[in-house]
Amino acid sequence: MSARIILEHGAGGRLMHELIRKISRRLNTPSRSVDKAMFKTHAGRIAFTADSFVMKPPVVKGCDIGMLSVNGTVNDLVTMGAKPEYLSLSLIIEEGLEEDFLMRIIGSVSDAARRSGVKIATGDVKVVEKGSCDKIFINTSGVGRVYSNIRVSTLNAKPGDAVIVTGSVGDHGAAVLAARGEFQLETEVLSDCAPLTSILETLVRKKIILHTLIDPTRGGLATSLNEVAESSRVAIEVEEEKIPLKEGVSSLCEVLGIDPLYLGCEGRLIIFTPLRYAEETVKVLRRLEISRDACVIGRVSGRSKAGEVRLLTRVGGVRSLPMLHGIPLPRIC
Repeated sequence: MSARIILEHGAGGRLMHELIRKISRRLNTPSRSVDKAMFKTHAGRIAFTADSFVMKPPVVKGCDIGMLSVNGTVNDLVTMGAKPEYLSLSLIIEEGLEEDFLMRIIGSVSDAARRSGVKIATGDVKVVEKGSCDKIFINTSGVGRVYSNIRVSTLNAKPGDAVIVTGSVGDHGAAVLAARGEFQLETEVLSDCAPLTSILETLVRKKIILHTLIDPTRGGLATSLNEVAESSRVAIEVEEEKIPLKEGVSSLCEVLGIDPLYLGCEGRLIIFTPLRYAEETVKVLRRLEISRDACVIGRVSGRSKAGEVRLLTRVGGVRSLPMLHGIPLPRIC
């Protein structure tokens, strides 16, 4: 009997990464990821990415699916070292959706594009029977120009690199979890959904050496660190007490028994840079509103064929921090 796709295949963890590898092999794609590619042209390197957005509910505190679709695509381009320029926007709309609600989402798309400095160049609209999708799904593609002096990749993390995160983790995942209404929990946590373009522009201008950039979306900080560790074949150590975490996120996770390190972000960047640049990088980042809580949370401690991530706990212990297994929070992006 053929294996079947389950929700965990889309949750951002181990099963999703294995499925992506299978798809990549079948498509004979040169990249290890099917959602990002880079092309060399006579005018320089071009970054290209594709994404689909399904969020339940489609509106949470601080974010909606329209804003998410733009910022998520823009941020994928940023992690490739690119300045985003053009996006496509395709909508799959459920029959019966209120037009006022649709226009609210489109308004968010417009605002997010303006703030990110990108143009919506093309798109498509499909309407499906009631029950065939959850209100609205959005598919995007994005194109940008890679900065000439940037060479970043999940393959490039090196022993001795500092690991920097640009702000508190788990905010978006916690906001979605609270908005679902299944647990009748009240929280003031806002989604961190935001474009990361100003961060990259600033680091490029300051001539900071960057090895790896990754945004911790599905699967959160822990899964993103594992992705880098496995791709670069390195060991990463992070200190629990240095990881920025808002009290509201921490309290919500404690009540529900969820590890916040696996909750997704939509406005944070993990930066791998040589240790000699770490202090300057944090100083520069803290001047920006979006990254005022930036800090060093760990380091690349050495080589590792399998790739591993270790967490130095608050009580002085060390434990493995594996890639996500299971579905702690479906449908966040």
